[in-house]
Order: sequence, then C-alpha cells, then structure tokens
Amino acid sequence: MKEKNWTKWVYWFTFAVAVIFVYKTLDSFDAVINAIGNVFSILMPFIMSILIAYIFYIPSKYFEKIYKKIPIFNKHSKFLGIITVYIIAIILITIIIKFIVPTIIDNIVELINNLPAYYNSITKTISELPEDSIIKQIDFNAIIKSIQQLDVKSLFSLETISGYAKGVLGIAHTIFNIFVTIIVSIYILLEREQILDFIKKAANVLFKKHTYDNLGNYFKKTNIIFFKFITSQLLDAVIIGVLLSITLTIMNVKYGAMLGIIIGLFNIIPYIGAIIASVIAIIITIFTGGIGQAIWMAIVVIIMQQIDANIINPKIVGNSLKLSPILIIFAVTVGGACFGILGMFLAVPIVAILKILILDYINYKDAVKQNNIS
Repeated sequence: MKEKNWTKWVYWFTFAVAVIFVYKTLDSFDAVINAIGNVFSILMPFIMSILIAYIFYIPSKYFEKIYKKIPIFNKHSKFLGIITVYIIAIILITIIIKFIVPTIIDNIVELINNLPAYYNSITKTISELPEDSIIKQIDFNAIIKSIQQLDVKSLFSLETISGYAKGVLGIAHTIFNIFVTIIVSIYILLEREQILDFIKKAANVLFKKHTYDNLGNYFKKTNIIFFKFITSQLLDAVIIGVLLSITLTIMNVKYGAMLGIIIGLFNIIPYIGAIIASVIAIIITIFTGGIGQAIWMAIVVIIMQQIDANIINPKIVGNSLKLSPILIIFAVTVGGACFGILGMFLAVPIVAILKILILDYINYKDAVKQNNIS
C-alpha cells in the first residue's frame, strides 16, 4: 500500500514539474528561441559538415569503386575517392567565382548606380498617367517622399554591405568555420562505417529488438527522403538558374544573368523561394526595361516554373515527399523564423519525416482499436 502511494506521489510530482517547465518555456518563449538559435549557430560548422558529407557520399563511393579496380590505388581507394570529389567541387567553385560571380557583381554595381535614374523614370511615368488610372489613384506621394529621404546608394553600396558583413560575421570567424566544416566533413566520410556501426550497436543495446527494427526502418526512410530532397533541390536550382539566365539574356532583359541565378538560388526553398525571387525579378525589370518587358519576363518565368514543377522536379526527386502545399509553406515559414535560411531548406524533409511517424502511429492505434472491437 505504501509503495502504491509512493508511486502515486512520484507521478503527481513529475506531472507538476512538467507543467511548470511548459509554463516557464511559454512564458520566456523568446529567450528559449534565442538560446536554441545560439546553440544552433555554434553547431553550424558541424551541421554543415554533416550536410556536405551527406551530399558527397554517393559521388565519393562512385570514385572509390573506380580506384579499387586500379591495383596501385586499391589500398587508398576510399581516401582518393573523397579527395577527388573535393577537388572537383573546388574546381567548380573556382570556375563560378572566376566567371559567374564577377558578372553578378558588375550587374549589382550597375543596378545600384542606375537606381536614381530608374527612380526618376518610374515617377515620371506615374505622373503622366491619366487622373482616373487605378495606379494614379494610389497615394504615391507619401511613398515618394519616404524614398527621397533615403540615401539609396549609401544604403546598398558595396562598401556598406561589406561593412555589415564584416560586423555581423567577422572574416576570421567565417574562415575558421569554413575550415572546420571542410575538415570535419572529410573525417565523417573517412570514418562513415565506424560511425554507423557505433550508432547501430548503441541502438541495439538501448532498445528492444522490435524498437531497434523500427528505428532501422525509419532511418532508411529518413535517409531516402533527405538525400532525394537535398540533392534534387540543389540540382534543380542549378538547372533552373542556368536555363533562366540564358533565356533572359537572349530576351535582352537587363541583368538577365543575375536575375536567372537569383531565381535559381531561391528555388532551393520550395514554393516561397520561387515566388519571392520572381517578384523581385519582375520589379527590377519594370524599372530597367519597362512594364512590357516585365510582363514578357513574368510569362517566361511562370512557364519555366510550371515546367520545373511538372517535369524537371518530379523527374529528379519523384513524389517521395507527398506533402500538401499548405504544409510546405507552414514548414518553410516556421523553419525560417527559427533557424534562418538553413531552417527553411531543411524544414520540408523534417516535416515529411514527422508526417510518416504520425501516420504510422495513427495507423497502429487504429489497427489496435479495430482488433479490440473484433
């Protein structure tokens, strides 16, 4: 009887502690989010190294198989496979920095320098519209006055942006993080078998056989979802960015290469990214090429996005996620609010995994209920 009372008191005490904990967490929600954000920023190099190792795993295995067939390289095939992938990545990054980045920087500088002229052009166009025009009826005076008070060139000059970047990040800290990320990702790839064996042994000791088997099953599903999503989104972004850059350049859209690459990069973030980038590109084109060219550019971008959504993306990633657009937008919004750009990127596969877990639990409970009824 005493043991029963003791168990009862322990239960109620645990429940009370849990209630207090939840209340305190909700009461200082901002502080909790900030604390999580700080931890996340500290762990960022390690998270990025895991992500890089994850992306480079398949190509490194491919080159490892090639080196295994060559007797002189057989003993060091794993290391050589990993180094080959990193060398290829460095070469590609170098090509991008040498040929693509300068073009983008030139476009940005030109755009910034021409902002006053574009501003004068758009205000002149608005002033020449008929009095009964819908656009004319919008109160632009307050907007124009607020814009006039801003020193746009000083706000968006390269020197100012560079100053912001140095102040927020710190060059030394950024270089250190990049160095740590690369080194750790190489070690993860070199020791991947040992890491997986340790995880399997630890799980086997900690959990019962049924739970262990379920964890193995979910790990496989998680691996498929993450790998397909991450690799496909990156590849899809590159394809869309290149195609749009070429198309917009052929159409003589000013800053077409830059706008195409921006849309491609934003395309990494499902739904929201493509919409935001397209709107930015259309607004810039209205200033630089007029409403007519902006409409044609919008049509091309919409057609390209439809081709991507219905042909390119399904071919690359398939329909493994099977998530509602509403759920994706919710996941991206919450992920971005809590963990920034990386949170927006990883929110979708995480929600897809949570969906699998919840549906499996519901199906399990439903099956148990049906068995009890019968």
